[in-house]
Amino acid sequence: MDKITTVGLDLAKQLIAMHAVDARGQVVLRKVLRRDALLRWSATLPPCEIAMEACGGAHHWARELTQQGHSVRIIAAEFVRPFRKSGKNDANDAEAKCTAMRQANMRFVSIKSVEQQAALCVHRLRQGLVEERTALINCMRGLLTEFGVVAPLSPDKLRRELRLCLDEEKTHVPLMVRQLVTDELAALDALEQRIADYAAQIAAQVRDNVSAQRLQGIAGVGALTAAAMVATVGQPQEFRNGRQFAAWLGLVPRQHSTGGKSRLGRITRRGDAYLRTLLILGAKSALQAALRKPPPLRHRLRRWMVDVFTRIGYHKTLVAIANKHARIIWALLVKGEDFDVQRLTLTAVAA
Repeated sequence: MDKITTVGLDLAKQLIAMHAVDARGQVVLRKVLRRDALLRWSATLPPCEIAMEACGGAHHWARELTQQGHSVRIIAAEFVRPFRKSGKNDANDAEAKCTAMRQANMRFVSIKSVEQQAALCVHRLRQGLVEERTALINCMRGLLTEFGVVAPLSPDKLRRELRLCLDEEKTHVPLMVRQLVTDELAALDALEQRIADYAAQIAAQVRDNVSAQRLQGIAGVGALTAAAMVATVGQPQEFRNGRQFAAWLGLVPRQHSTGGKSRLGRITRRGDAYLRTLLILGAKSALQAALRKPPPLRHRLRRWMVDVFTRIGYHKTLVAIANKHARIIWALLVKGEDFDVQRLTLTAVAA
């Protein structure tokens, strides 16, 4: 049997399809392995390149296979799709990953450490609770509208409105509905407490991380955004520049160019939607602060925000600010320097 040099894996919960080739690209082996047999099989191989698609569990398998001495690469699904032949099945998917791996210009996903993924779990759970709180608030507002109670959107104002509904003298809401409101108020309070607890954990992550603390020097980048950036971006050096980093976050326009004529469309919205959302929300906060009080002449970043807002309007300005913040974040993470807010430059940290 020829020596296996490249392996493509199609990951699943229990069965994993494998496609292996030699240095010439000739197929050496195709088979399907059970989950518990994959590491036993890979341990018998000489060190080789192993490709898999970015999906649930990919980082875990990448870490395990790396410990065995293999060179593991994770590829985004959109980059694997063009190499799939015929119909979609596990065998063809594994072959497509193996083929994509051998392309000289292929881009790969950074493998996250256990610590990074553990930190991101807090963000994912907190975001899920925020969405659950929003769903609960919308549900209660919709139900109370049927009884003539139009509740506000704010969680705090809604809570006060719900407590007024419990007063039999001030409302005509039936007893059964008032009992339901009591239950939902308790559920809302519990959600708020859990969200606050997770926010405290994220703040602790920032206190223990110098890079995250450095990112908070940017207006509009708080503890949540800083911690999420540090936990998600494992090796910022893999991006050539801040422009590529902003493109990875989906903050650049789509291009439909041909014949030397460039046509730009809406932003791509590729990459991590959570990070992009945090950057947009931070841009909104920074822009509101810049518009609320005229920035001094020495504050170049805020003056730039106001100028862009005057030229292109509110929503496009938010994207432009988020793009600018992404580039600054890349520079801070790569160079390990502090950000000078007034001069819009990086200053070296004293050794």
